[in-house]
Amino acid sequence: MIPQFDNHTALLLIDVQKGINDTAYYGGPTGRRNNLDAESNILSMLEPWRKFGRRVAFTRHDSIEEGSPLKLSLESGEQLPGMEIKDGDIWVSKSVNSGFIGTSLELYLRRANIHRLVIAGYFTNVCVETTTRMAGNMGFDTYLVHDACATMNSVGIDGTDYDPQLVHDMAIASMHGEFCTAITTQDALGLMEKDAEHLDRVQGNE
Repeated sequence: MIPQFDNHTALLLIDVQKGINDTAYYGGPTGRRNNLDAESNILSMLEPWRKFGRRVAFTRHDSIEEGSPLKLSLESGEQLPGMEIKDGDIWVSKSVNSGFIGTSLELYLRRANIHRLVIAGYFTNVCVETTTRMAGNMGFDTYLVHDACATMNSVGIDGTDYDPQLVHDMAIASMHGEFCTAITTQDALGLMEKDAEHLDRVQGNE
């Protein structure tokens, strides 16, 4: 792990929209989600990230599927409370799993001189995983904040209902060390604090 984040690092939040908590999106009334702390963990990173003046980027899912709550034309397509997009943020809308396919996300990040991504959001094994894998393959130094992500249960081809925590854990295990470095929210906050301390020293504020 690097000693600190720097001004070439962006926080990339994947599909932090109200519809991620709509049961219609994850299997109806039998659908289940893991990590109900994901929203609070994302917010705990977002506030200091903005305070330090670091870049924030968002993907917003605009589904073409009938019945999906993740459509930008619907109230359920709006950002989760506290995760609204602000002036200066990078954002793209997408209709597929990857934030890089059919969007200008890579172009915006390169123009902003971003070399490192810190990723969180929804759902771990779908849009988060696809975007994280592509980010790693594109050469971004990629960090995935696993306790600031969540997913839903998944039903296999034989009818097995896989617990959402298992689905989440296996997705993280398949990416860590190959496409990204998996870290906790506390790890991310610590790396941000070290960046702030470094800036203070450079600017002669100590």
